Amino acid sequence: MAPCPAELYDAFYDALGKDYEAEARTVLRLVRSRRPGRRPPASLLDVACGTGRHLAAFGATVRVTGVDLDADMLRVAAGRCPKASLIRADLRTLDLGTRFDAVTCLFGSVAYVRTLSGLRQAVALLARHVSPGGVLVVEPWYPPDTWDEECARHGVLDLIVVDEPARKIVRTCRSSRRGQVGVLDLDVLAADADGTRHFRERHRLGLFTIDQYVAAFEAAGLDTTVDEHGLWGYGLVLGLAP
Repeated sequence: MAPCPAELYDAFYDALGKDYEAEARTVLRLVRSRRPGRRPPASLLDVACGTGRHLAAFGATVRVTGVDLDADMLRVAAGRCPKASLIRADLRTLDLGTRFDAVTCLFGSVAYVRTLSGLRQAVALLARHVSPGGVLVVEPWYPPDTWDEECARHGVLDLIVVDEPARKIVRTCRSSRRGQVGVLDLDVLAADADGTRHFRERHRLGLFTIDQYVAAFEAAGLDTTVDEHGLWGYGLVLGLAP
């Protein structure tokens, strides 16, 4: 069965009240607070930029580049961010040959690497794209102690409903666990003027502790701090490049 099209992705998080503009302001404030002389960044790379919601908000004040592996997501981002440079690339092999005052990887996307060695490699690659005096910002996904044993045995079912005049969308998400990997099984039913469609996806993300994120940052040579509040309940890890 086909994966959910990128056009529907934003509707789910709008329904949950995700405020991309406020999150972007928070990230830029934290980046500026870590930079020497509290200088605002002039350039920013957003890795796993998705449909470009954060990228568009960053782009109001900063020159932006977005990277994502999903061509469908980048297509939507291109319509939303016409002035941004958009590149299709894999986080696990990222090598753009240039550096930025700020590099971000938000909404737990880094956890798609799944393994601890993959996390260390991904953070090292992200860090290589940070200019001296620049800041890497990574938003973790769930740590293992929050993905409890009940979820591991039986799964947890969540529901999002989008009720708009021209379309109705329902997304169910069954969460489970396989060792140190969280598994999300998504089913989406979308009905609009063109008919009713059903999409299905499976996402696997690594369950890493904050200490493991910090260790990956420090191994990459970054002066590391943690903002426990974060954007979406996961906290933020920030690393200043020497």
